[in-house]
Amino acid sequence: MGFNRQKWVILGGATIVLVSVLIYFKGGVQPPASEGKSVIGPKVSGQTLQLTDAQMALVKVAPATLHPFLAQREAMGVIAFDDEQTVQVYPPYPGKILRGFKEVGDFVKKGETLYTLDSPDLIQAESTVIATAGVRELTTRVLERAKQLIALKGLAEKDYQQAISDQQTAEGNYNAARNALHLFGKSAQDIDRIEATHKVDSVLAIPSPLDGRVTVVAMSAAAGTYVQPGTAPAPYAISDLSTVWMLANVAETDIPLLEVGQSVLVRVMAFPQRTFQAKIDKVGTVVDPNTHRLQVRCVVRDPRHELHPGMMATFTIRTGADMQSVGLPDGGVVREGDGSYSAWVAEGQHRFRRRSVTLGVRQENLMQILEGIQPGENVATDGAIFLSNAFAVDASTGE
Repeated sequence: MGFNRQKWVILGGATIVLVSVLIYFKGGVQPPASEGKSVIGPKVSGQTLQLTDAQMALVKVAPATLHPFLAQREAMGVIAFDDEQTVQVYPPYPGKILRGFKEVGDFVKKGETLYTLDSPDLIQAESTVIATAGVRELTTRVLERAKQLIALKGLAEKDYQQAISDQQTAEGNYNAARNALHLFGKSAQDIDRIEATHKVDSVLAIPSPLDGRVTVVAMSAAAGTYVQPGTAPAPYAISDLSTVWMLANVAETDIPLLEVGQSVLVRVMAFPQRTFQAKIDKVGTVVDPNTHRLQVRCVVRDPRHELHPGMMATFTIRTGADMQSVGLPDGGVVREGDGSYSAWVAEGQHRFRRRSVTLGVRQENLMQILEGIQPGENVATDGAIFLSNAFAVDASTGE
């Protein structure tokens, strides 16, 4: 019982000491202000703000001047393959891949072999040529004999007509077999050799069908893989890089400014001082509901072959005549909490007035001011965000 009473006495004394300390620091005793030094902050009156000498060191003031602003829009995008010049190279017939001759990034010429295939259909087609060639030769000899006999009246007319029909049928089958081998990529010389030697070869060479600056962009031709026509993935995909695309994502507010055939400028990070000429080839029809942007496709001229698919790029398009407008550096414009923009106009010594402004385009490090600032007015060109924060703090405290 005595121990509990002592514990409560100690706890009560500690509480009294703590409360006394809090009263002293919160509201009881104020530390004295340094003599001869002002601790007063900026003063707010309406939309104006009065700064101290020390605070003025955080703000730069200069007259607002006119600058030429280009009437243009910009958007980010990426360099891409021209899908209209990209081909998935499937085999014409099923078979097992024997060997791939090219790798991704290799350049190929039209007709150059990409991969070879062990094709049972090729063996069948070659065998058919050999067989039909033999029948054609036989029926031709029979017809020649029939002509001799019919002249001597030693052959019935119906037998002579049958020999003619048999030879014509054999000739047709033979030509059809040769044409079938042409579909496998065999030349007339190749077919003549097969016919003369009676030897078949199951190796089918699959060539590049494109001409130009063609490169391999994808490959899945592993040896031993069984492939069929039209079954993805294709053993090889190739693309002609004579032209490339730029796919840009344009803000939906800029859609009315775009049309097919317009000239645009393209820049890439690899060549920051260079511009590439391009034309709008297609304007998309669906706006992304998340980004509110529309994809625009441009065909880019790349005579030096310096652009590579996958490069990040900037799309710039002229939308009208150039304008002369007031321009402020980034440090002179503030985006307010409600989404509006403001700048600060100097009114006498250390006094600033907040002014709502309407922005145009951003060009290099300048923001175009369409409304709100007149040329010649002294404005804060740096430190505007400090002024807005000071204004907000003072206005909220009511001091």
